Amino acid sequence: MSASDRSLSLSAQDPSGNTSWECSSCLGEAPQEFVGFTSCHLSPPVPCRVLPRAMCSGKLQTGLLVGGYFLYLLVGAAVFQALERTAEKQQKMAAAQMKEAFLQNFTHLTVAEMEQFMKNLTVAIQNGVYPVGNESQTENSNWDFSNSFFFAGTVVSTIGYGTLRPKTAGGQIFCVFFALFGIPLNIVFLHRVGKILSLLCKKLGKFLYEKGMRKKKIKFLTLLFFLVTGILVFLCLPSLFFQITEGWSYSEGIYFAFITLSTIGFGDYVVGKQPGRIYFSYYRTLVAIWILFGLAWIALLFNLLTTVLEDTEKIIVKDLHQIGKVGEDNAASQPRRCWPVQFIPEEELIPPRGEGDAQKMESSAAEDAQKNGVSSSSF
Repeated sequence: MSASDRSLSLSAQDPSGNTSWECSSCLGEAPQEFVGFTSCHLSPPVPCRVLPRAMCSGKLQTGLLVGGYFLYLLVGAAVFQALERTAEKQQKMAAAQMKEAFLQNFTHLTVAEMEQFMKNLTVAIQNGVYPVGNESQTENSNWDFSNSFFFAGTVVSTIGYGTLRPKTAGGQIFCVFFALFGIPLNIVFLHRVGKILSLLCKKLGKFLYEKGMRKKKIKFLTLLFFLVTGILVFLCLPSLFFQITEGWSYSEGIYFAFITLSTIGFGDYVVGKQPGRIYFSYYRTLVAIWILFGLAWIALLFNLLTTVLEDTEKIIVKDLHQIGKVGEDNAASQPRRCWPVQFIPEEELIPPRGEGDAQKMESSAAEDAQKNGVSSSSF
């Protein structure tokens, strides 16, 4: 090994001649602890080749996590579709028959029958069945694969719009166990995506630092980049897309995007549910993917805002503490500085004298009396 080599490798062999351990340093020369054979064995440094292996291992873990996460959603979507689609088809047929019977006999219906019809119609709409048009619309299922995948994403992300939900006993029980394991998996997935987003910001900061920019300015620019990019990608552009696809106003699109990504999920606006509008295939699947990655961004945004608020609170408390301390010090040094002189008793205006001062005053008075020929006993 030449002197110009940037790594140092040390190895030891057991009595059988096999290499028992090996360590290396990325420094140009061996550090002091590597002078002795035993010290290197006790505290070997991290080999240079471990870093690429660690990076590959991290990428492999990320790939497995993302693949496993989406596989979990795909399996869940398939199960929900199998459990709920048949029951939904029966509900649609029943709603179509109810509508047909109403149209045939609406002139002869009693008040009680009309009330029952309204109740049945309300229940059908709550279950996602809209008996409009001349067809029963049984071919347009709310539980096709795209809608099922969208529902699976809203379950693990805890959004829960409420407009689409399982009605069968099997679907409800499966939803419990699906959410039980899916929500923790979703948290791990969002944490990993958040790390990737943070790493991008760190790379940007490193690039700006190498260009000679100051640290405070780098911090401000990376934060600005994170906010502006996230707002454009996850709020502004999707809202424009929803405006075109759903027929909403742009403000309604912004409102839906934030309510969704913040997991509030009122359910007043839901994609793919406008009667009479034609949506392209896997439209709701793409929306579900947007939701999953948008959740990671807004989670980082909320953490950032929480940190800012906590730091602001600490600064305010610190300033108040310093102000109180200064006030106490000033009050101790000038206890009556806030009072006008006329409100302070005269005896308090006279500075206090010590015991030695009183004796000096008495001796001075005696000396003055002797000088004037006055006996001190007359006092």
